[in-house]
Amino acid sequence: MLPKRIDRQLVESRIGAYADPVTSQEARGDIYKDLIGFIPPRIEARLAVTGALDPKLLDLQEQMREQAMYPKCFDVKTAQLMLFGMLLMDMNDAVVLHGIAARRAGASWEEMQAVVSLCFLFRGLSAANRGAELLATIAEHESKQADPA
Repeated sequence: MLPKRIDRQLVESRIGAYADPVTSQEARGDIYKDLIGFIPPRIEARLAVTGALDPKLLDLQEQMREQAMYPKCFDVKTAQLMLFGMLLMDMNDAVVLHGIAARRAGASWEEMQAVVSLCFLFRGLSAANRGAELLATIAEHESKQADPA
């Protein structure tokens, strides 16, 4: 369900090295590791490419993302459940990442299904099908994390 990872060495040799003098690429990735458990491939690409070509823009993007994704009025679980539902409505492939984040933030399977069910009301059976598939995929991901062998 995730795109393939970029070749960071290739990006560095062809596009350039990460160039933000204030925040390292590893430090930029830490918030994603905390939220999702890993750095998603497209985010890894943005950190490497935009971090090499326009580190100021990357910093602005990350400031905006942090401001919007962590509103003071919602806990992380609630925000991630909302994002999961919004992205499921659009059938956006990033939905799985926010589903993983919601579970890591404490969302139960019942809460995840409730979001899928709400989406079903306005998006239809395809959302119910996709939502069930996503919950199964997230369960598989969690199983692999619990037993990485």
